[in-house]
Amino acid sequence: MTLALFLLDVVPDGDEFVLDGAEGRHATTVKRLEIGERVLVGDGRGQVLTCAVRTVRPGVAVLAVLARTRVAAPRPRLVVVQALPKGERAELAVELMTELGVDEIVPWAAERSVVRWSDERGERALTRWRRTAREATKQSRRPWRPDVSALADTAAVAARLRTGTAVGLVLSEQADQALTDHSQDLAAADEVIVVVGPEGGLSPEELALFAAAGAGVVRLGQPVLRTSTAGAAAAAAVSVLTGRWT
Repeated sequence: MTLALFLLDVVPDGDEFVLDGAEGRHATTVKRLEIGERVLVGDGRGQVLTCAVRTVRPGVAVLAVLARTRVAAPRPRLVVVQALPKGERAELAVELMTELGVDEIVPWAAERSVVRWSDERGERALTRWRRTAREATKQSRRPWRPDVSALADTAAVAARLRTGTAVGLVLSEQADQALTDHSQDLAAADEVIVVVGPEGGLSPEELALFAAAGAGVVRLGQPVLRTSTAGAAAAAAVSVLTGRWT
């Protein structure tokens, strides 16, 4: 079994430190760490400490640092622009994409999105997405936690697709090209941006705008995927084609 991972905003210096707060409570009351047990502590930005538990009391564990590791960020950087799914499927989408290695998740208010984020509702939803990404990072033992950006509109997505070093791919079940047709472009990219539309699909205006921004309109395969699973499927395919998964 792999070692449990706990996330801190900043990993501490020194040979020993106290794990307290929310992570300390989780370590002692949920994980029930025992003296001598080994764990990982990371900052979600590539720094990971391998530690041994020295002492334990409710809500607090004293950890001794056995090793410090710096893990490079994977390349190319993988971004998924995710049209807002309905209900619990939003958290499912974020969870799956995090587990599969996506580096940035961009919530997108597509024209045909049923869900709308506004004011406090949007702030709460964004907080849930970020919390879900954090927990999925710990579950999957990722050294790098994905960024969950603020809500983007269609114009902002198009502007992002115009980035010179990025390869943009827009998923569409009606596309003539397959994602694999872009293998050479993906291999040379610094960043790959995948756009996932809502359950109702992208509007013709959105497709035209994204194509004009230089994105390729592609399909993953024959099955028609939900918006909550399409991003994860695309992330897996891109990770194989680019060598992110080696």
